[in-house]
Amino acid sequence: MARVAVMRGDGIGPEVVDAMLSVLRECGSGIEVVMCEAGSEQWEKNSRRDATYIPDATMAELERADACFKGPTTTLPVPGAPRSVAVTLRQKFDLYANIRPCSTYERLTPGRRLECACFREATEGLYSGVESQVGPDAAIAIRKVTRRGCARLADAAMAWAEGHGMKSAVAITKRNILKRTDGIFWEEAQRAAAERGIKVSEVYIDNMAQQLVVAPGQFDGTVLLSTNLFMDIISELVSGLVGSIGLIHSANMGDSYAMFEAAHGSAPDIAGQGRANPAATILSGAWMAEHAGEADIGGAIRGATSLVINEGRSVTADIGGSASTSQMAGAIASAARASLRR
Repeated sequence: MARVAVMRGDGIGPEVVDAMLSVLRECGSGIEVVMCEAGSEQWEKNSRRDATYIPDATMAELERADACFKGPTTTLPVPGAPRSVAVTLRQKFDLYANIRPCSTYERLTPGRRLECACFREATEGLYSGVESQVGPDAAIAIRKVTRRGCARLADAAMAWAEGHGMKSAVAITKRNILKRTDGIFWEEAQRAAAERGIKVSEVYIDNMAQQLVVAPGQFDGTVLLSTNLFMDIISELVSGLVGSIGLIHSANMGDSYAMFEAAHGSAPDIAGQGRANPAATILSGAWMAEHAGEADIGGAIRGATSLVINEGRSVTADIGGSASTSQMAGAIASAARASLRR
């Protein structure tokens, strides 16, 4: 039985994580769940104000677990606040590939089809957090890019393409300006693609943003890969094209550990109101179930989520409905159970 450490997080995190766990329970998942605290809310209540959003007890549970699930957490944009939970855990467990599969839903984007996977290098780049103050009025941030980091991200992206029947990939760079760092990234993307027979093209980050707005269909059936900050931005853009950031699930994968999470933030303005869309968290939970060996349960939840979203009768307000978080989760659980019985 897989053991998973689950952090409910901040803002809407407890609501959507509880919704996800209820769906897994309703579907008969045997995953052993260990609940943990992490995030800014518990940090602000902590009189010691540790240098991390992750208490020692939580880190110990994370280390004992086979994988973890992170609810949305808030990263305070103030001097002296800790590094984000996600960045801390990506670097702690060397989770170098942040993967966001994105798919359109017919009810939300009629006539537009876009299915792609966004691969983001998650341990280097500007998110390394290497900054220096240069005098009172200037600061420098280091964009760290290594061949090893680029190679393993490119290999993971091309393996996904091959495994999902995708024949093409797009490497997103700004190599005309960042000649050395993006030069390494492009070289490794070309190598990895050639080894698996995947056609890869290079698109500069500014043009990629325009092309996704003007003609997103050209990227249907494509793996998109880039360095940390570039793909953080592009994957957000893609989420808008498929209907809502509330639909985008993700995983952070390393060679021996995985962290699952929704792609969206903690949305404190609607916390506790039952308005949060649980789809991204539920889909991330389905992926976690598949990772833990429960492929039937994960597949049933995926299909049920798609069914509920396209029917539109039991969905939250952000995608055109009036259901609460728990009502939408209940509809997904019911449809998934029906699928498993067939």
